[in-house]
Amino acid sequence: MTGSKVILDSALRAAVHLPSSKIPSTVAKNSTALLSSLAGSGKPAALPDLPYDYNALEPSISAETMELHHSKHHNTYVTNLNATVEKIESAMASGDVSGTIALQGALKFNGGGHINHCLFWENLSPNSSGPSSALEAKIAERFGSLDAMKEQMSATTVAVQGSGWGWLGFNPKSCSLEIATCANQDPLEATTGIKPLLGIDVWEHAYYVDYRNLRPKYVSAIWDIVNWDVVEQRLNEATK
Repeated sequence: MTGSKVILDSALRAAVHLPSSKIPSTVAKNSTALLSSLAGSGKPAALPDLPYDYNALEPSISAETMELHHSKHHNTYVTNLNATVEKIESAMASGDVSGTIALQGALKFNGGGHINHCLFWENLSPNSSGPSSALEAKIAERFGSLDAMKEQMSATTVAVQGSGWGWLGFNPKSCSLEIATCANQDPLEATTGIKPLLGIDVWEHAYYVDYRNLRPKYVSAIWDIVNWDVVEQRLNEATK
């Protein structure tokens, strides 16, 4: 997330390195994965500035939706993430292991919301011009063609029940591109190990002002504003 790294207090990292006898291994594993995605360095999380104006993505996404989505919804995740960090600090200071464990859901939801939205803003561009020939060839090798990948990812993303995200990612275990979905604000890499390349937010706040209940129309419009340079950069980093 160039220029918009998520930052957390070091005490939160300490919170998930409690002795194994004190905290369930699954909690420690999940928290460590999420914290790795957050890439903290001692400061509170902050709402990132966008590299474009709120109206720059029209007509795919309206200025009204962008302003609400970024300044209200994303900012709420940031605020709640920082509050969660403070609560974990307090629980740790008092030796409250049960309290620390109880905060894992808030960490996952708000930390994931922050991660996902930082990735999402970078995924979009008012100057989308399609993938490079090299990236398109890699996509075609896995899915048959760029259009086939778009069709498959669109269908998978539209089918998300309730709120969630559709992702194109890179699976380090299989060394291949994969399409995946995550419920709610679950962060892709921290929960599946798949490295995110391109995400589509299908929470209703991402599209309802512009498209009402027509989620397929919104997902289709996203392809007109994808920042393929960022997708390729993430893939190159994931395959180093």
